Amino acid sequence: MYDLPRPPRAIGVFDSGVGGLSVLRALHRLRPEHPLHYLADSAHAPYGDKDPAQVIDRSQRLAEHLLNSGAGMLVVACNTATAWAIDHLRARYPTLPLVGVEPGVKPAAALSRSGHIAVMATTATLASPRFDALVQRHAGHCEVMRLPCPGLAAAIEQGEDGRAEIERLLDRHLAPLNAAAVDVVVLGCTHYPFVAERIAQRLQPGVQLLDTAEAVARQAIRLLGEAPAASAEAPWTGLRLENTGPTEVLERLTRDWLGLTTAARRVVV
Repeated sequence: MYDLPRPPRAIGVFDSGVGGLSVLRALHRLRPEHPLHYLADSAHAPYGDKDPAQVIDRSQRLAEHLLNSGAGMLVVACNTATAWAIDHLRARYPTLPLVGVEPGVKPAAALSRSGHIAVMATTATLASPRFDALVQRHAGHCEVMRLPCPGLAAAIEQGEDGRAEIERLLDRHLAPLNAAAVDVVVLGCTHYPFVAERIAQRLQPGVQLLDTAEAVARQAIRLLGEAPAASAEAPWTGLRLENTGPTEVLERLTRDWLGLTTAARRVVV
């Protein structure tokens, strides 16, 4: 009997909310035909003000849901969840292809000419031992300014409704850069690329912004054993959207940010 070829198992992507759509967008550009399953945890967002045990618990629940739904690999598209939970997930699933998101400290240190870099991230990410180790390992020769941005991810979750709050928070959180010799700023939260233009407007001339979404997507494709094939024009197929919060938020931001109209399903995880 002839066996029909099995469709590839989806790449499961989860985030505390909708910020991981930046990684989802990069995955689609590299492998537009591969099925993707995105799970937002907006009902429990943000993660940046939660203690590590809560972040680990939520990450475990989201991972289980994606795997039980048929995902063949996981992308933890949340810097805070990566900082506190990815080692736990790797221990629990030792054979599972698993990719996390970490602030781009290593490429920023290599790119900087002044030896002064800044990292925008949640308070939890910047306070994690994993981030400390990242700085010590890759940026020991640099001055690293930590820029906690409480409230920013939550404001970005609101889309256009959060515009005024985003502007206020950016003015406040980026003010320390005015007196710094920083020449590279790392976007250390997957939400932040969606306001990159507004961030850039507040930086001194010549300061570069660094986003790691593309690098994360390429690593995921490598783990699949497939060569990345960039194609921003290809039609999107096999996309599944779920949210623990209101589906309207995820649907609207998927349309606004990615130009896609896709129905999302609300789930309890």
